[in-house]
Amino acid sequence: MAITSIQSILPARFSINSSEQGAAKPPPKIFNVYERPFKGYQPPQPDGYEQSKSRPDTSAIVIDNGSHLVKAGWSFDKNPRFILPPVMSRYRDRKLNKACQFIGHDAYVDATTRGQLRYAFDPGTSVVGNWDVMEGVLDYLFIKLGVDGANGGIDRPIVMTEPIANPNYPRKMMNEILFECYSAPSVAYGIDSLFSYRYNRGTDGLIVDSSHTSTHVIPVLNSKALLSNCSRLNFGGMHASEYLLKLMRLKYPTFPGKMTEHQMEDLMHNHCYVSKDYDRELSGYLDWTGLEDRDHVIQYPFTEHIVPEKTEEELARIAERKKESGRRLQEQAAKMRLEKLMKKEQELEYYKDLQRGLQSETKKEKTRILDAEDLKDEAHLERLIRDLERSIKRSRNKDLGNEEQEEPAEEMSFPLLDVPDEELDEAGLKEKRHQRLMKSNVDARQRAKEEKEREQARKDEELRLDREKRENDPEGWVAERRAQRQNLLQRIKERDRMKADLGNRKSLASQMRMKTLANLAADGPKKRRRGGDDDDFGANDEDWGVYRTVATGEQSDDEEEEDLSGMLDSVEKELLEYDPEFTENHTLAAQSDWTKSLIHVFLRGPWPFDPESQREAHQIHLNVERIRVPEVVFKPSIAGIDQAGIVEIAADIVNQRFSNPEEQARLLRDVFLTGGNTLFQNFDERLRNDFRACLPLEAQLTVRRASDPILDAWKGAAQWASGSGLAKSSISREEYLEKGSEYLKEHDLGNVTSW
Repeated sequence: MAITSIQSILPARFSINSSEQGAAKPPPKIFNVYERPFKGYQPPQPDGYEQSKSRPDTSAIVIDNGSHLVKAGWSFDKNPRFILPPVMSRYRDRKLNKACQFIGHDAYVDATTRGQLRYAFDPGTSVVGNWDVMEGVLDYLFIKLGVDGANGGIDRPIVMTEPIANPNYPRKMMNEILFECYSAPSVAYGIDSLFSYRYNRGTDGLIVDSSHTSTHVIPVLNSKALLSNCSRLNFGGMHASEYLLKLMRLKYPTFPGKMTEHQMEDLMHNHCYVSKDYDRELSGYLDWTGLEDRDHVIQYPFTEHIVPEKTEEELARIAERKKESGRRLQEQAAKMRLEKLMKKEQELEYYKDLQRGLQSETKKEKTRILDAEDLKDEAHLERLIRDLERSIKRSRNKDLGNEEQEEPAEEMSFPLLDVPDEELDEAGLKEKRHQRLMKSNVDARQRAKEEKEREQARKDEELRLDREKRENDPEGWVAERRAQRQNLLQRIKERDRMKADLGNRKSLASQMRMKTLANLAADGPKKRRRGGDDDDFGANDEDWGVYRTVATGEQSDDEEEEDLSGMLDSVEKELLEYDPEFTENHTLAAQSDWTKSLIHVFLRGPWPFDPESQREAHQIHLNVERIRVPEVVFKPSIAGIDQAGIVEIAADIVNQRFSNPEEQARLLRDVFLTGGNTLFQNFDERLRNDFRACLPLEAQLTVRRASDPILDAWKGAAQWASGSGLAKSSISREEYLEKGSEYLKEHDLGNVTSW
């Protein structure tokens, strides 16, 4: 494809008119990066335990054991008293010689505690795997709740949430800890999303629970979850933050700051949203119109190099010092020139006296005196005097400011070259050799001058022929210039690629270079033997080409000496003058402009980038990631997940697993959204629109969101624990001792023993 057609295939957003180029973009709105804070000391709240003593049968400790946040409180509370991440940091302080343990937000107090973090749940799941951390979290919660039962036991019933299809082993371990370690009187388990649905007064419907580690779609009829028909998508809020972190690290591979999952989680919740029409919005997301609103700039901590500004008085003093220093240098240079001129005048006077003295000496004495002065003959002395006079004259004219007039070139004559050697004495032979050398220099300069004139004549002839071709065949001339420009662009591209490859030790160019070096080392000169020949490397001109092969790869001397950029500028200048279809937007400089670069818009938004600014170097730009990350729940293939999206899952459950139209209608009348990963803007509207396309035309679809998708699970468990159903759904201590730690009582809001 010709370069001139590149502009035609670029999106319209890269063709900025003059008004948009002249209009200054408003400065970006900066969002600071979030660091998980240390919330300070959380005092215990024993008042809840004191209230529970007045109604020991109807009060229970409710724990929403989430993999992201653990919520704990009393069943008669409206909101959980403590919300903390299920993490623990334990280490030994060498200065205090004490073992330190920090739970929840306290584990983020400093870098030492953050470096020792351990999670209670297995990575990427909602199943407890580290029971040492889980026990520490429970200790912390019970202490903060003010429980002071006899012998350290918990004398109140416990209601705890668990994920769908929780394995028997984690439940067994939890029972053993609660009954054996804390002496709990009874324990009840329930599914968090079902508690949230019950709290929002749901009876028949389809629950879409997108939480921290996974997304579930659960059908509910007559207030009972049909768990055998539920489906799971292995993607949640944790995976979304990890996906955003991967995108940012790929987008900014040399970012000087440290990007963490906690930061990405905050960015995802505060800046990402679900697109109503993903494909259409993505195609125009980097359009210049309104990009400053869609592109969010996140500022990381940085230290700017501050250059102290000098006052006008300081600048004036510095200028005066520079002026004084320059004046002193000028005086010193003038003094040195004067001393040098005086020395030359003294030398000139000395050599003139010597020349006058030689007139009265014999030939033998002249030769002795000239040899003592390191002079060849009297002609050498005369040339030396003439050069000194010319040098002194130039120096005086320069000091007086007079323009130096060029002296006419002397006619060079070489009379001794025609005289036979037999007629010359030793001095004459020496002078003849000198004249022969001078004549060869004059002839060489003459040949160079003639070659230069012929080269100039050849160039003038080429220009004349090129001008005639442009006038007689303008279309053919323009086609040749376009082909020449295309060739130059290709050569520039290959040159840049070669430079980049030489910097990469794994590239083919670097490997060939190392191979050449290895061959040279293997074929180097052998040790010289007595009487053997010396190394003859360099005897041929071809031997020296190996250094170019090692340094720059295989290319000719002409390619090294050519100024490709200058040649391209010259060709583009001619095309701009004579080709009406070639405009400024087609030039390489215009196409390299950041205002027309998709990469720049993607990395830096609609603002110029200053690589010297530490502030801008510590900024990341969220644009297409704002809709790309939440879209994974609807299109898991974006993140490389080989599963169906929630719309396909929900449509499969309703259309394939429930053949009764009445049951389908009951499910569709209440599609309930819960879980922290459903808090994205437009999540419910997007699910409604996409789900509608998978249903019959006459089907009625209602989508609603939980009043509080994060806390409603705890609130529903607390509401259920305050009712009459807790006693018959709990596992008492006597039942635990009789039937074992794997025993589970089934109820409408909990898991079942068999699926």
